[in-house]
Amino acid sequence: MKILAIQNRKGIGDMVIFLPFIEAISKKFSTPISLLVKENSKAEIISSQNELIDKIIILDRDNIKKGRHDGISGSIKLIGDLKKHNFDKVFIFNSSLRFNLISKLAGIKDIYQYPLFEKKNQHVIHAAQDFLKNKLNLDVDSYPKIKIDEKKIIISKDKHNIKKEQLNILLGIGGSGPTKRIPSKTFIEFMGLVLNKFNNCRFFLATGKNHEEQKILNEILNSKFNKQCTALDNLDLKDILPIIKNCNTAICNDSSFSHLAAALDVPTIVLMADTPLLYGNYSPKMFPIIPDGEKTVTHDTLGKDKISPNKILEKFENILN
Repeated sequence: MKILAIQNRKGIGDMVIFLPFIEAISKKFSTPISLLVKENSKAEIISSQNELIDKIIILDRDNIKKGRHDGISGSIKLIGDLKKHNFDKVFIFNSSLRFNLISKLAGIKDIYQYPLFEKKNQHVIHAAQDFLKNKLNLDVDSYPKIKIDEKKIIISKDKHNIKKEQLNILLGIGGSGPTKRIPSKTFIEFMGLVLNKFNNCRFFLATGKNHEEQKILNEILNSKFNKQCTALDNLDLKDILPIIKNCNTAICNDSSFSHLAAALDVPTIVLMADTPLLYGNYSPKMFPIIPDGEKTVTHDTLGKDKISPNKILEKFENILN
């Protein structure tokens, strides 16, 4: 039996969130699952050690640059691409009529999908849980896990001189939008607080190449804590993952690194400034901090300047204890 799962959300975080649901389908039918995902999901890297995931098919849709699968001609090309694999079943993790029709025209007999035309206000996790409960009577916990070859973890530890007697801390200082990026001064103040209590610390700084992210990175590297810092921005994700796995804990903005760290079983403090709380507390390895003065956090909270370094330290100490 050949099964396809379609997860068309963009980004690494969404790919991580959907892992337990894709794995549950694989276990139900005792066969690895192929995925149709966007390239920026980094599914090939994230699932490289996952025996429950088979082929990765890239959904080339951009809507701006006009990807290969955009528009009517793109749909025809996607139908042809899927036909080559002779899938028996497809699980569509969205409410799009487009993917329903593409699946039918690709000759896939059994189509399972979210209710059509109900995209508005869909809870990213609850919708997936309800979907598998209704279609397959499966109860799926939201606890994604990423597997890494133990040899790669050891090689990374030696290569980057990661010492067990140190506190190795991932700082996920990047973020997909300006309202998610906590200012460098917050991280720098936290670093000072933690070094006053635990003087043998090393900070791994994870961020992208965006100009504003690089500005935050450089402000931290130009601080008095420079010698305790290692920047990861020039490394590939496949090389960053084993470094994260070697860390004792992570403090991250709501970004791909918070999802990755938690999925690698690293206790992760998530600094929630401007997105729904569910993105920072869906895993038992996640410990969210919300802006001072707020009872919760959602879009337009705009709280990046109200995250307390003292609260980060308090949560950090609780995790260590």
